[in-house]
Amino acid sequence: MRGARHSVSRILPLLALLGTLLLPVGVGLAPRAAAAATPVRIMPLGDSITGSPGCRRAVLWNRLQSAGYTDIDFVGTLGPQGCGQPYDGDNEGHGGELVTHVADQNLLPARLAATWPDIVVLHFGTNDVWSGIAPDRALAAYTKLVEQMRASNPDMRILVAQLLAMNPSGCAGCAQRVVDLNARIPEWARATSTDRSPVTVVDQWTDFSTATDTYDGVHPNASGDDRLAARWYPVLAALLDAGVPGDPGGPGDPGEPPACTASFRTVSAWQGGYQGEVTVTNASTTPVPGWTATVVPADGAHLTQDWNGTFTTAADGTAIVTDAGWNGTLAPGASTSFGFIASTPATANAPSATVTCTARTASS
Repeated sequence: MRGARHSVSRILPLLALLGTLLLPVGVGLAPRAAAAATPVRIMPLGDSITGSPGCRRAVLWNRLQSAGYTDIDFVGTLGPQGCGQPYDGDNEGHGGELVTHVADQNLLPARLAATWPDIVVLHFGTNDVWSGIAPDRALAAYTKLVEQMRASNPDMRILVAQLLAMNPSGCAGCAQRVVDLNARIPEWARATSTDRSPVTVVDQWTDFSTATDTYDGVHPNASGDDRLAARWYPVLAALLDAGVPGDPGGPGDPGEPPACTASFRTVSAWQGGYQGEVTVTNASTTPVPGWTATVVPADGAHLTQDWNGTFTTAADGTAIVTDAGWNGTLAPGASTSFGFIASTPATANAPSATVTCTARTASS
């Protein structure tokens, strides 16, 4: 938090003295080694929808704090940008910025070097859509930014939003352009994600209303802020539960609890439905005795059957899938998969789903 960094400035003279004492015997402190002892550092990255005003970040921050996720630090080279509630306002949301401009001008590496994030929460491309930039160019910019994130931190966790719906009076084509870009993001993420540095898609588009959730067809109002935070929260919380490599509770620590991750892919699709597959991986150094996955299908899809697991479905389409018993126990690094069939409305886009995983402990 910003307050934490202010307190650091007051002890700089002491650190300088300690550094002077250590140098003669050849002892130094590497920047990332120091960062490993800090809270998990989360960078909100994007344009004005991320940045100003900061209430959407404030809602997310306070929801995380209320749920007990207090060992976190929102980071960025920008400070708080207005909101009527206390929160950690550091961010990297630059109003009017294009993701293609940030990539073309190599602006991100310096921002990463100044903040050393462990997790990046990215909602970026609204201004590119407004400017009529093709999805291919926007996705190429995403790829370049991900490469720069991994150069900064090979274990970077990256959350990428399917953009909020937009329908401003000055851009008749914007609504469809958002749909066109969003339809490409899940496949791009699957191709870009790695086991060490996963890319997770968060559907911010579905059920977001430009009429009731924005004040100008683009920027969220209070209702939109709540919707944004509600979509980011479960995915971010799942990452924090699993542990970020290098943080005090991350994989590799003595006594580490079991943790798992989940990834989604489309096996096949047809009019009105598709077959999906979710891979569950033990992300810890201890055996996972069992797991539960949460599947949130996009575009109003609902699971109708599954195999290699047992599922229940909520009214909003969210499915909770538990292991089938025989595939519940996973050794460190081991994976298993379950499949499902989902029905979709006729107007649905390409199949996509947000998936998370929770590992059971031996006593649960």
